[in-house]
Amino acid sequence: MSQNNSKHKGLLQQKPIALFVVIAALLLLSFSSIAIGTRDVSWKEIIGALQGQMNTMGEASVTMRLPRTVLAIFAGCALGLSGAIMQSVTRNPLADPGILGVNVGAAFFVVVGLAWFGINQLQTYVWLAILGAGITAIFVYFISSLGYGKSTPLKFALAGAATSAALSSFIVAVVLPRNDIAGSANSWQIGGVGGATFDSIQLVLPFLIAGFLLSVFVARKLNTLALGDDIAAGLGENVAWIRAIAWLSAVLLCGATTAICGPIGFVGLVVPHLCRLLVGVDNRWLLIFSALVGACLLLSADVLGRIISRPSELSVGVVTAFVGAPFFIWIVRRQRVKEL
Repeated sequence: MSQNNSKHKGLLQQKPIALFVVIAALLLLSFSSIAIGTRDVSWKEIIGALQGQMNTMGEASVTMRLPRTVLAIFAGCALGLSGAIMQSVTRNPLADPGILGVNVGAAFFVVVGLAWFGINQLQTYVWLAILGAGITAIFVYFISSLGYGKSTPLKFALAGAATSAALSSFIVAVVLPRNDIAGSANSWQIGGVGGATFDSIQLVLPFLIAGFLLSVFVARKLNTLALGDDIAAGLGENVAWIRAIAWLSAVLLCGATTAICGPIGFVGLVVPHLCRLLVGVDNRWLLIFSALVGACLLLSADVLGRIISRPSELSVGVVTAFVGAPFFIWIVRRQRVKEL
């Protein structure tokens, strides 16, 4: 008993240290995102741009990178957090907005709005993306519950993969005959943070804040839910209400992110697993670390994409796919798709 208590105290002491390290890494990566790009910039130009100056090309370059960096931080936080919530709610190690088709569902609704209804306002895109993400999440959960036995991680992943493939085909069918929107739609579907502006970030910020606040509210209750539905109900928790709030939080986060960045996969899968190795399964810590590490991962992918393809750049969605696909295979082999 004493050994278990000392081990628990040791973990508690390590978490603040790990939090400090992750925040320091986030600050370093944020600076790298501002400093690294097609054009080399000096310290003087970086400081000048941060003070609002645009007297040189270097200062102008830094000024353009600032909203891109902010968007990468917000999007990474949202995707990492939504993935952790989905995995906790479903107790499924393969749950992720990309694998379950939620991102593609959001993208499908946006493309349909763009092609069939002539919608071209980002604020409307956000609502369409959130609606598409929510409907797709419900549909995948319903499909995985059909047949013999309860919904399992494997059935969940297969239902999500099938739904994602079908919606991707529908997107191609919608975009293909429309040459006027094909270029912008195909570029957006790859997923990236290039071309970000503070005005566009401001439009999705209320949805992201709402998702973050809901995740804070539900974090402790997810720990109770992890004990099992019967035990959670016995402790006085409304299981259906907890799941509904958690799903709403995840849908708001990934839907708003997809609207402004396009569908970016695997961040919500990779990050929560790394964070569990770091801080354990307590959702009060796991959700915080998933948001911060998600931001670090997306910033790293964005900076790496600029370095690899200089003087051009590689989209964030491509880089995360290179990282996430092997990790997905490793998780399947290691966990054998058991429940968390």
